Amino acid sequence: MNKTALISGVTGQDGGYLAKLLLEKGYRVVGLYRRGATDTFSKLREHGILDKIELTDFDLLEFSNICRLMQKYQPDEFYNLAAQSFVAASWEEPIYTAEADGIGVLNILEAIRVFAPHTKFYQASTSEMFGKVQTIPQNEKTPFYPRSPYGVAKLMAHWMCINYSESFNIFACCGLLFNHESPMRGKEFVTRKITSHFAEMYTGKTDKPLELGNMNAKRDWGFAGDYVEMMWKMLQQDKPDVYTISSGHNHSIREFVERCAEFCEWNIEWQGSDENEIGIDTKSGKVIVKVNPKFYRPAEVEQLLGDSSKAETVLGWKPKVDFKGLCKLMMEADIARAEKGVL
Repeated sequence: MNKTALISGVTGQDGGYLAKLLLEKGYRVVGLYRRGATDTFSKLREHGILDKIELTDFDLLEFSNICRLMQKYQPDEFYNLAAQSFVAASWEEPIYTAEADGIGVLNILEAIRVFAPHTKFYQASTSEMFGKVQTIPQNEKTPFYPRSPYGVAKLMAHWMCINYSESFNIFACCGLLFNHESPMRGKEFVTRKITSHFAEMYTGKTDKPLELGNMNAKRDWGFAGDYVEMMWKMLQQDKPDVYTISSGHNHSIREFVERCAEFCEWNIEWQGSDENEIGIDTKSGKVIVKVNPKFYRPAEVEQLLGDSSKAETVLGWKPKVDFKGLCKLMMEADIARAEKGVL
């Protein structure tokens, strides 16, 4: 009999890649989404799976809704990818972020405990919980020091999963995922902001330079399509656990800009410093990128670098797409979209 999997946040970047993977493995996939979410089904449509999954309303803050879903579907697996996931917005919406990303996960865990205790649960934890990093690189044993309301809320959810596993024997796993990107990433995230804007510049849709904040922040970037495989592998184990998932390499936002510019045949030369810094294409003399202080964060996470030794050993997992390959995937996809007028 085919397994049934519930995926909350199915309309997001990870949700689409995970749903596609599970369908290929023969799962019955039930996609949970919040009505009114922006850009609702475009990613699922682009993956070619919109008509292959069952879609139903879901809200992290509506406990009765979650309880009914657990009673109805009695899922074998539940992947929680739903969240207020934009770090910058968490300072503007700290209470909602805490409720959705913290209390929302508690709602799911409690519904599982009462109505479907056999369900294996995956929680999308985040490298943002490391925040002001205490050691380099970071792994499952690194102390947490979140630097945003988003990181704090995710940390609550993370410890709730561990507590419910230890207290009620719920199979709850947490993936400490470092930054993972793809052509399906939302434009509010810096990587997709870069690739979509560059694609518009490259195809002549705009002549305005790209505006960014802290160019020196370093992130450990991987490909979302690689990382969802790990989510599935975690729930196939005999016991729940916490795993760090990363590429093991970090790069600055400045480097991401430079690599993406190469695919547009631009060679960026940096001039000025701090808020006066600009990046100029040496061939045309055109300003391609400039710093705008309004994009600075109140508290910055300067460097994230993951150590996925445990996942490699226990899960047999390694990322397939490297940093340059990721930039290439995203630029090619956005240039193609821009040329079709669907960016």
